[in-house]
Amino acid sequence: MNYFEQKLAFETDAADVSETLGDFTLVDARSAAAYDAAHLPGAISLAEVGFDGLPDGPLVVYCWSPGCNGATKACAQLIARGRSDVKEMIGGFEYWVREGYEVVGEPRGLVGLAG
Repeated sequence: MNYFEQKLAFETDAADVSETLGDFTLVDARSAAAYDAAHLPGAISLAEVGFDGLPDGPLVVYCWSPGCNGATKACAQLIARGRSDVKEMIGGFEYWVREGYEVVGEPRGLVGLAG
C-alpha cells in the first residue's frame, strides 16, 4: 500500500462524509457546549457519551478545524481501546460549514463566515 492509500484508510473529508451519511456513526470530538450550539446532522457528542457510549461499527470523528487536533486525539484513543474502523474527517466542522452542508444549530465564531 502506498502512502496515499494508507492516508485514505484513516482520513475522509466533508464531501465524502456528506455523500455517505448513515454508513457510519459521526462523532463530534468538540466540547459539549460547542456540540449544543451547532453540530453535523446525526452526530453524537463524545463529550456527552464518552468512549464507552459509542455504538459498534464504523466511526468518523471531527473537531473544529484543520487547526484543531481533538479528532486526531480521539481517533488515537479509539484505536488504543480496540476500535478498528475509525476515520478522521479532515477540515472538521469549519470546512463542513464552509462547503455549505447542513448544520444542526447556528455555526458562530468561524472566521470569514456569517453568523
